[in-house]
Amino acid sequence: MTERLALFPLGTVLFPGLVLPLHLFEDRYRRLIGDLLDQPEPRGFGVVGIELGHEVGETSAHRLAEVGCVAELREVSPHPDGRYDIVTVGTRRFRLKELDRSRPYLRGEVEFLPEERGSGPEPVAARVRRLFRLYRHRLGAAGAGPMERIDPPDDPVTLSYVIAASLVLDGQDKQRLLECEDATLRLEAERDLLARENRILDVLPTIPAGQFLDGSFTPN
Repeated sequence: MTERLALFPLGTVLFPGLVLPLHLFEDRYRRLIGDLLDQPEPRGFGVVGIELGHEVGETSAHRLAEVGCVAELREVSPHPDGRYDIVTVGTRRFRLKELDRSRPYLRGEVEFLPEERGSGPEPVAARVRRLFRLYRHRLGAAGAGPMERIDPPDDPVTLSYVIAASLVLDGQDKQRLLECEDATLRLEAERDLLARENRILDVLPTIPAGQFLDGSFTPN
């Protein structure tokens, strides 16, 4: 079963539980928010990664990722000139089946994806927690600044998304994590990525400032 969903192509990957603030200034996205505000809660749109192209401009996104995440509206602050500042939270993943270009903003026929634990996630989850603590320690030691305390959650699905949102990775790696079929597969991928990043951090004296977790993940 599919559902029609407004789409917001972005050059970043949204995960379930991740807080995403946005400043909207393009006419098409002002229209999108206006249309959403006419609907009952919960209100949301689909964030989908741009694989080819860029964000600004109606025809700028030439190829979109197959899997995205719903961004649920939590706060909307309108400006007098029509711009919006919004705060959203990632909720459900979806697979994009078909595009609809009949409105100023994109819409898509989407199929929502289940959130499965997978087969026996506990051993790999324990390993990922240990590697994640080492990763954050090495980030701090390498010059990333003070690391806020994060207690990795027990639930393997939530844990897999906390780790995915926290890692400093390129968009392709992030997208692959979003697309994993279940939490066990995602955690196994994160185990390998964390082992790789820890090896890199172990030999680098300093690292450039990056996209570090700043409390913007909220399990929900």
